[in-house]
Amino acid sequence: VQIVESGGGLVQPGGSLRLSCTASGLTFNGYDMRWYRRAPGKERELIATMHSAGTITNYADSVKGRFTISRDNAKNTAYLQMDSLKSEDTAVYYCNAVHRYRREYAYWGQGTQVTVSS
Repeated sequence: VQIVESGGGLVQPGGSLRLSCTASGLTFNGYDMRWYRRAPGKERELIATMHSAGTITNYADSVKGRFTISRDNAKNTAYLQMDSLKSEDTAVYYCNAVHRYRREYAYWGQGTQVTVSS
């Protein structure tokens, strides 16, 4: 199984980025997809979840209304659209795939850096 994130980079406050997470080696539509982030000096934070069927999403209060999680099961890819970015969104962002029934089947990507700065 391989999970690969992309799309990170440097963006100014108020800007937008879209992260992608492409999975291989698993049946993608059987997995809930999650985005986490870890900011410098802080604990890892779960920020967005989309259930395997794509009908249920959840967001952390810190990103609600600004970030949107989505998925394209035909492309084995999940996305995180990040709008109205703030300096406090600076972090390494990680994608996590968790089987909808067998939670022990969980896989992580290597992370992608997002830096929000003027």
